Amino acid sequence: MTFAKRFVALGDSFTEGVGDYDPTLPNGVRGWADRVAEQLMLADSGWGYANLAIRGKKITQVLDEQVDAAVALKPTMVTLYAGGNDILRPRVDIDALMAGYEAGVARLAATGADVVLFTGFDSVASAVFGKTRGRTAIYNEWVREIADLHGAKIVDYWRMREFRDWRYWDADRLHMSTAGHTLMAKKVLELLQAEDVIDLPALPDLAVLSRRAAMVANVRWAREYLGPWIGRRLRGTSSGDSLTPKYPQLTGLHATA
Repeated sequence: MTFAKRFVALGDSFTEGVGDYDPTLPNGVRGWADRVAEQLMLADSGWGYANLAIRGKKITQVLDEQVDAAVALKPTMVTLYAGGNDILRPRVDIDALMAGYEAGVARLAATGADVVLFTGFDSVASAVFGKTRGRTAIYNEWVREIADLHGAKIVDYWRMREFRDWRYWDADRLHMSTAGHTLMAKKVLELLQAEDVIDLPALPDLAVLSRRAAMVANVRWAREYLGPWIGRRLRGTSSGDSLTPKYPQLTGLHATA
């Protein structure tokens, strides 16, 4: 099928949709990018959509494995967010990585597509991930400079204070929940000046935990999520090693609830 307009999404778990689970969909997730594509198609059936993002990918992997594929699809619009998995490593040279990132953005922009980039989230409220806040700030300055150089739009995740509410996050405290992905979809569509009929889900009451209950919850989280995550890093493996892109070719989507 030929599409007059082509939206191609690149990146890692953020764009793949981890945290917004749906076992009926490829890779078992939906996510903000799918939701944006659905709304674009609802307004204009000429849109096609491909999502090349795979969880666990680092910047170099995203650039090496996804940029050529994206260019081959002749995109009208491209979204790119990668770097979170690099920032969380014990050691990382952000400056060196972002030189490669700039080259990838240049290739995408050269297609004539509208390019949409993301700043990293401000993890100030996280006792664990907050330690990487400085790295994210450096990453963000590079993203802003690269966007200026290539005329890209920016979804400024860093400045979205709503996401400091933990009800927008999955139980793993690393990925957005369904509510978070839905809100992000609306933010992206707002940047694109595109109409949407997305209803934000009602948030549950904010739980107030005693000190002991909070400690128990933290221990459970460390056992169920942090420990396995560290284990994969030590083994040099990724949760996305056995996965392929959700939508490697342009397709049409239908909006669901």
